[in-house]
Amino acid sequence: MTRPTMKDVAEAAGVAVTTVSRVVNQDPLVADGTRDRVLAAIAKLHYQPDLHAGQLRRRGRTNTLGLLVGNVANPFSGAVHRAVEDVARQRHVAVFASSLDDDPSREREAVEAFLRRRVDGLILTTVGDDQAYLGREIERGTPIVFVDRRPSGLVADTVISNNYDGARIAVSHLADQGHRRIAFLGDDETIFTARERRRGFLDECRARGLDMTPEFLVGNLRNEHESAAATAQLMALPTPPTALFPAQNLISMGVIAALQAGGAATSIAVVGFDDIPTSDLLDPPLTVVAQDPRRIGEEAAKIVFARLDGEVRAPKEIVIPTRLVVRGSGEVHPR
Repeated sequence: MTRPTMKDVAEAAGVAVTTVSRVVNQDPLVADGTRDRVLAAIAKLHYQPDLHAGQLRRRGRTNTLGLLVGNVANPFSGAVHRAVEDVARQRHVAVFASSLDDDPSREREAVEAFLRRRVDGLILTTVGDDQAYLGREIERGTPIVFVDRRPSGLVADTVISNNYDGARIAVSHLADQGHRRIAFLGDDETIFTARERRRGFLDECRARGLDMTPEFLVGNLRNEHESAAATAQLMALPTPPTALFPAQNLISMGVIAALQAGGAATSIAVVGFDDIPTSDLLDPPLTVVAQDPRRIGEEAAKIVFARLDGEVRAPKEIVIPTRLVVRGSGEVHPR
């Protein structure tokens, strides 16, 4: 399906192309009735104004990619960004990036802003609960690849970590050290990755016959401050956990801060999901289940360029394995 043009809108509205241009550019002198007809035609055809029309007529592509990440403050997002840029640079393609700050209301607005600028492809981490609105854009030929989280309401190219197995690895490692009371501290449970890590945690706890105390399951933590407070509450329980599994790197930072403040950093075992820049400098150094954000970014960029080069196939999902990095905190034995 080809993108509708300004000429198509003009024909649907029964006006001249110049009139459509005036409406798009918010000319106040256009009559209200005419403007309404043009806007109705734009909505019906899903027309998006082309901010680089002259450039596109000359060469067909803008040599740009759009990258939308969940939160630029997260080191994971930064590593994905760098990897996408490294692949794009080899093709002399610029990468325009934006952070959604994990705000679902910003996703569609940011996506449409990139599409109005006619980026050649999109790589994005979803934060909204439905991405079906992108189906038409994919049908028109725009390569779109989802990273870190699967899209909802849409089948599309996706590159994700094996979150489920990663969580099971963390629990298994702690259980091997003798821990039976392991607490889970998780991210926003509307997010795919958070649900998968919680599912893996619970399944491995059941498989190992570990304590399933309801107070040990803490979810919907959105920042380091909330995870620090949750950690302090866990440590204040009459029978506290002997090990913690913070299932996201920013949550791990809050956990570590709380344990250090409470003098428990060397007596409570911790295995975090995803690495943080200072993991090896902590006391004890942080054991983690590490993702490979660089490979995720590289694979996503390669898919986009393969599509742009004419590859036609069904959408595929690439699952990148996680790995346990043993440093010390996850090897603290229960007292």
